[in-house]
Amino acid sequence: MTNAPWRDPALPAEARVDDLLARMTLEEKTAQLYGVWVGAATDGGGVAPHQDEMTSDFDWDELITHGLGQLTRSFGTAPVDPALGAQALARAQRRISEAGRFGIPAVAHEECLAGFTAWGATAYPVPLAWGATFDPSLVEEMAHRIGRDLASVGVHQGLAPVLDVVRDPRWGRVEETIGEDPYLVGTIGAAYVRGLESAGIVATLKHFAGYASSAGARNLAPVRAGVREFADITLPPFEFALREGGARSVMAAYTDTDGVPATADPYLLTELLRERWDFTGTVVSDYFGVGFLKTLHRVAGTEAQAAHAALAAGVDVELPTVHCNGDPLVEAVRAGEIPESLVDRAAARVLRQKCALGLLDEDWTPEPTGPVDLDSTANRVLARRLAEESVVLLSNPEGLLPLAPDTRIAVVGPRASDALAMLGCYSFPSHVGVNHPALPMGIEIPTLLESLRTELPDAKITFTEGCDTTDPDTSGFEEAVARSTEADVCVAVLGDRAGLFGRGTSGEGCDVADLQLPGVQAQLLDALTATDTPVVLILLTGRPYALGRWHDRLAATVQAFFPGEEGGPAVAGVLSGRVNPSGRLPVSIPQTPGGQPWTYLQPPLGLAGEVSNLDPTPLHPFGHGLGYTDFTWENTEDVYAETTTDEGHDVSVTIRNTGPREGTEVVQLYLHDPVASVTRPDVRLIGYHRLTLSPGEARQVTFHFHPDLSAFTNARGQRVVEPGALELRVSKSSTTTAHTTHLTLKGQERQPGPSRHLTCRTTAV
Repeated sequence: MTNAPWRDPALPAEARVDDLLARMTLEEKTAQLYGVWVGAATDGGGVAPHQDEMTSDFDWDELITHGLGQLTRSFGTAPVDPALGAQALARAQRRISEAGRFGIPAVAHEECLAGFTAWGATAYPVPLAWGATFDPSLVEEMAHRIGRDLASVGVHQGLAPVLDVVRDPRWGRVEETIGEDPYLVGTIGAAYVRGLESAGIVATLKHFAGYASSAGARNLAPVRAGVREFADITLPPFEFALREGGARSVMAAYTDTDGVPATADPYLLTELLRERWDFTGTVVSDYFGVGFLKTLHRVAGTEAQAAHAALAAGVDVELPTVHCNGDPLVEAVRAGEIPESLVDRAAARVLRQKCALGLLDEDWTPEPTGPVDLDSTANRVLARRLAEESVVLLSNPEGLLPLAPDTRIAVVGPRASDALAMLGCYSFPSHVGVNHPALPMGIEIPTLLESLRTELPDAKITFTEGCDTTDPDTSGFEEAVARSTEADVCVAVLGDRAGLFGRGTSGEGCDVADLQLPGVQAQLLDALTATDTPVVLILLTGRPYALGRWHDRLAATVQAFFPGEEGGPAVAGVLSGRVNPSGRLPVSIPQTPGGQPWTYLQPPLGLAGEVSNLDPTPLHPFGHGLGYTDFTWENTEDVYAETTTDEGHDVSVTIRNTGPREGTEVVQLYLHDPVASVTRPDVRLIGYHRLTLSPGEARQVTFHFHPDLSAFTNARGQRVVEPGALELRVSKSSTTTAHTTHLTLKGQERQPGPSRHLTCRTTAV
């Protein structure tokens, strides 16, 4: 078939694929619609829900004679030396190519949520930490490096980013999200996609859509979001990532919304995604998601019916392995129960993507072209910078931080001397490495204790754990209090241990009933703050925890959301003052464990008031963060202006560094809509700008607001820009406003089209 049109790279992809499909048998076409997962665990240590019962044996040699759509996690299933793994993957691809009539290799996919999930690969901060940076350009740079590492070993597709917006922080996967605001999630998520795609890797948006709105914060629980919440909070980040990021793949969510599973939802996967948003890439199932239509959702009675429902809705590829799209699908098509046109539609999409990746070209080769180094010096430098920008200084009321270089420090807490305290559940050491305890971690991860001793060599530092992360034993409290009493300052290092399906305190399937610190860590903090020694609280977590109980008893509080392999030096740098903290909260910090579920995106009746005795007001609001220098905001007088519903308006404020050192301010723009046709969040983020200034330096930040940014879904289900009054609030956080522009929109109600403005452009001069 050397001279066949489908082999001709000069022809358009459509023509090549049409020619190829016409030559393929039904079995060869369906083979493109599933993956294979070699070595998947079936012993209870799985990395996907119901992995044990959903994974079955298969005959590799027989299976690949028809071809293969995807290879699942060649590097992320068990520890493998990256260079040897690249060679093994190349051999597997050669076997697939040689076994089939057409010589078409598989798409190799891997997880890459916080870096390539492979042994020896850089463990970057988790997405919640990306949100804390408010720095899309840095996240894009990180994603590009992740993409280069994936490509260097023969991987084509990355299963990231997660674009779920936090709706209930008790949900275990909060660490995988970027935050509780759709604008922040959308802008940071689109930057990640641009970075990954710029390295030639297919970015996969997940989880489409509604997964984070599961009832009671339970993993995979039904979604109870209303139509407007879904349209205005859940969906926008995906539209950002498709339109402004260029993502080529989408993963259907596990959950159902109002009784319809996402994997079987034609409105979501076809009408919205393809017809309205013009998406032309591939839709893949979440792991075992097609089979779950039968086993968990019970909307299909057989595997063939599950395959039919998913294909009809718009799912193209069953991941991670063949369960429904293999023999059950073939038999049902031959029996006339499923139209072959559905198979053709999905196979065409898969093959067009393979064409774009060069996998249909005769000169394609699977062998890596250069040396393999998945944790290069450049990677680590970038991981350090990202970690440093993500650390949030929550409080420092008396200026105890930075610490004096020669002070006596009692380091206490179960997270201080554990390298895994820095990592989320999708970093390889936490995700897979914990099942191989005899194996080296594969990367260097300094603990906070080690980093603090390096950072402050003249300080006298003692250490005791005090307690375990989850064990109820309190016998270590006495020594912890003794060490603290002997010191000038106590640094209490508390937080989460990432894991999967209840094997951790944060991570997939590790949902919690309330937002109290895990185990007896709260009681340990009670004991430490009862002494006369000032206590600096360091939190290494995957979600926010309630801190109101100690607010007036802490000398300072530092929040780091699983900051990655360079997180120890980053946090230590904040404590020493080498790093001037610039992180801002991507999620609110609650007052009390029961003050949630709550995010800052609340209409009036979601705020504190006389109608309820419960006050949901957070201790620290979305967007909050402190530093070690002072900024003065100038030209902050209220402004009154008019424009039309389709014409922009600029809002400016001048920021001056009046402190003793260089620092970064994150200038945030919020929208307040005093009167609308449906209830609206009291404020919501519509723009931000990171501004780094030297002492004495001043710059003017301008937000170029367009009325499209005020659009919302009205009672008729239409996205509209309504005329009337708006307030554009230039702020330090969602609750701290420095300047307000009172803007009146004149003209008619307008429905912005698919090319509407999604982002607020900013300039600084």
